Amino acid sequence: MPYFPPVARSSALCLALVALAGCAAGGKELPPADYSAAPIAPSEEYTIGPLDEITIHVWRNPELSADKVRVRPDGRLTIPLVQDIPAVGKTATELQDYIAGELGKYIEQPIVSVIVNTPEGNFTQQVRIIGATPQPASLPYRANMTVLDAMIAVGGLGEFAAGNRAKLIRQDRESGKQVEYRLRLSDLIRRGDASANVMLSPGDTIIIPESRF
Repeated sequence: MPYFPPVARSSALCLALVALAGCAAGGKELPPADYSAAPIAPSEEYTIGPLDEITIHVWRNPELSADKVRVRPDGRLTIPLVQDIPAVGKTATELQDYIAGELGKYIEQPIVSVIVNTPEGNFTQQVRIIGATPQPASLPYRANMTVLDAMIAVGGLGEFAAGNRAKLIRQDRESGKQVEYRLRLSDLIRRGDASANVMLSPGDTIIIPESRF
């Protein structure tokens, strides 16, 4: 068996640890969030989810309007003259067109508007943060939401979080497969490295592991 002096063994161990750390830190990275003064871009149209609070206004028919009605857990809601309206999965525009069609059976050419007052966010439009953070949570996605926004909402990193080994899981719309991206949360939160801040998309999941040592 060949003999390696202690210094050589120590150097080899260090190289192995560096290589291992490099492997753990590898993976795809998303481009940094844009901090330019460009106009805020609209997000995808929001689709109504269970427990969302909405207001339905029927022009010139206040008795048929509904203020701050909450979508039931079964995804439906009720207003005067129309029972069990399927609301979940519809945009505000689609819902107002549906209600107008139903009310058209009783009044002539109803004009309906729908406002989402309190979006709770359905599962496909939430951002989930789990792992080594003080307050793991599911957050409603909003336009131009970044990783920094999400981490502030959950109280940052936990004491033993390995932030630079965090992952972002995203569903690729074209292939339908999940894609994994590397996040540098320690660089972002503890070192203030703005280049580590990235844009989020509806349905993203952030996984934060704990440090091994």
